[in-house]
Amino acid sequence: MEATKSASSETKPKRVLDGVRSPAEVKALREDQLPQLAQEIREKLIEVLSQTGGHLGPNLGVVELTIALHRVFDTPKDRFVFDVSHQGYVHKMLTGRLDRIHTMRQYEGLNGFLLRTESEHDCYGAGHAGTALSAALGMAVGRDVRGGDENVVAVAGDAAFTCGISYEALNNVSQTKRFIVVLNDNEWSIAKNVGAIAHYFNAIATSPAFSHLHDKARKFVEAVAGKSAVHFAHKVEEGMKGLVLPSVMFEEFGLRYYGPIDGHDIPLLIRTFEFLKKQDEPVLLHILTKKGKGYEPAIKQPDKFHGLGKYKIDSGETPPTPTPTYSEVIGKTLAKFADSNRKVVAITAAMPSGTGLAHFQKAHPDRYYDVGIAEEHAALFACGLATQGLTPFLTIYSTFFQRAYDMAIHDMAIQKLNVRLCMDRAGLSGDDGPTHHGLFDIGYLRHIPNWVHMQPKDEDEFADMLWTMANYNAGPIAVRYPRGPGTGAKPKAEPKLLEIGKAEVVRHGREVAIFGLGNMFEVAEEAAKKLEEKGISVALINPRWIKPMDTGTLEFFARSVEVVATLEDHVLHNGFGCAVMEHLYTVGIHTPVVRIGWPDEFIEHGSVPILRKKHGLTADALVEKVLPLLRKKSPAHSVA
Repeated sequence: MEATKSASSETKPKRVLDGVRSPAEVKALREDQLPQLAQEIREKLIEVLSQTGGHLGPNLGVVELTIALHRVFDTPKDRFVFDVSHQGYVHKMLTGRLDRIHTMRQYEGLNGFLLRTESEHDCYGAGHAGTALSAALGMAVGRDVRGGDENVVAVAGDAAFTCGISYEALNNVSQTKRFIVVLNDNEWSIAKNVGAIAHYFNAIATSPAFSHLHDKARKFVEAVAGKSAVHFAHKVEEGMKGLVLPSVMFEEFGLRYYGPIDGHDIPLLIRTFEFLKKQDEPVLLHILTKKGKGYEPAIKQPDKFHGLGKYKIDSGETPPTPTPTYSEVIGKTLAKFADSNRKVVAITAAMPSGTGLAHFQKAHPDRYYDVGIAEEHAALFACGLATQGLTPFLTIYSTFFQRAYDMAIHDMAIQKLNVRLCMDRAGLSGDDGPTHHGLFDIGYLRHIPNWVHMQPKDEDEFADMLWTMANYNAGPIAVRYPRGPGTGAKPKAEPKLLEIGKAEVVRHGREVAIFGLGNMFEVAEEAAKKLEEKGISVALINPRWIKPMDTGTLEFFARSVEVVATLEDHVLHNGFGCAVMEHLYTVGIHTPVVRIGWPDEFIEHGSVPILRKKHGLTADALVEKVLPLLRKKSPAHSVA
């Protein structure tokens, strides 16, 4: 009995991680404790993200790097600018947010990206690639102008160097003296990196030329770490291969190049950063890391574990999706079109799995193009293909196509080029937050001449719209569709052509006409049912077309009902409902219009149901707004 009691009273050894609540605690640890800290961080990430989902692979790959950064530098005075910042979870854990890490990407919890409003240690927030070098360079130049002495470190993955913005920043790097760029090379963005830049980095890491650099590596390590650390130099022949290699590309831009070195070797990273922060010139450190390090499922499937939902820790399995997602529908549907039409080609900007084009890639690899994280180039590349009589489908997230806005006007619309733009994740993107919500594309496309823009109510109609796009040859045409699965409406064996600008009248009514755009049609159906239960006659319309709008159907109902209502998964400003009001005003119809959509603010992260309820994108909200506008012809209207 006593033995049992004694055993039960034993406590588990305290983790090193439990004593780390700020960068000061990272500095206070003995260096031989840091590998254990790295292991515990990995275990915590794997445990927490199995319940919340998130960017697991990228964060497992930067554990040692982040520890070394906080060991050497001092945030918030020193500035860490993470490109995309989806790999900032470890940084959050080391800067006072460990006790909230279980709230990652949950409503009112930690955001999946860095946010200036979340912590003073987050000096710059971003969710799109290619921003770090420009922003960090601006900070460094600003420091120089005001006479500051802080360090500025930009951490960018190799995929960020497929972005044109990164090179625009490099073109100006000579404008500052002290500036550190960390090139985190893991050969992956979301998918495997493609193109000449990826091949260039690989050539640096694998070149036989490193074999004669042993002496240079030895001298560098001696300079950084002292003679006691010379044993690190033997890694030249074991995989690190060299610590100093003149890189024509970076040095021509004005960055002194160091590397590549092992990005998982904490002592070496620490010594190297201590050396680099003393340099009075812009420097670039090339580190080699493994995406998903420490978790075998993430190593085997880096694209899947880049960002995912809940999973089983032991196997990495994720719950099955109940119905095919819109992304899967487009990939399989376009592949089917391409079976019989050699002109159909598909383009993605580094997101073959996210956009569903992996299905197309497998079926038609010769007509599939991944251009890397380069949305502007993707758009112009599609334009060039269109001039050659091909049928290009440009598949990009709505939030990422914002980067190619000039091309939407200058190249596609003015020239009336037959580009088919497929905007995935249009509408709320839930857990990813404001950088990923596709809430602005109606506003930024509907006022441009020559564009056609639409949204389906379900997967079957989506296939019809894709077929309509494939056969449309009068200029640019776009379709927006939400993240994840829809209603489960299986596409027909043979899609049908839709009449451009013709809405679907689902049923007629005399008092209220509800136009439910796209994935909000389900909410429109629910609202119609609630109103009908109160004895109100409701017309239900699936508008389909944002531009050209079916003005004939709109005018018909606006003249015959008491209230027109619109629902959209988009901001109200310059959205679909706004277009409805504009047209009715223009033609002199003054029927009240109730609009349901997102307010004029950046919407936080959280589950779609929670955010819709909070911001009033529900059937109940529509009913509440409509009822006061109805003339109470009968007692039925006042039923609670």
